[in-house]
Amino acid sequence: MTQFNNATVIKKANVYFDGKVTSRTVLLPDGSKKTLGIMLPGEYEFGTDLKEVMEILAGDLKVQLPGSEEWLEIKESGEFTVPARSKFKLQVAQVTDYCCSYIAD
Repeated sequence: MTQFNNATVIKKANVYFDGKVTSRTVLLPDGSKKTLGIMLPGEYEFGTDLKEVMEILAGDLKVQLPGSEEWLEIKESGEFTVPARSKFKLQVAQVTDYCCSYIAD
């Protein structure tokens, strides 16, 4: 999906890590929620409330998922899923464009 039709966008930005990670919230007619954002180079750790599906649209990063010692590398584009109520780490090598979908189980 390259665009969201009939969506509501929250104007106020979500800003993390002194502005190095930012996003905007998108609410869809079916009640689902997504965020569209940019991550600047750096190392980050995030916690989740809901299950998250992270779609990398452009960029270069490594992700360490909960319970894993391995780092998954994503160049250009890719996707990973993070369980609810967990933490994951990111090593962002270049500006990364992403879409995060929140999944209520």
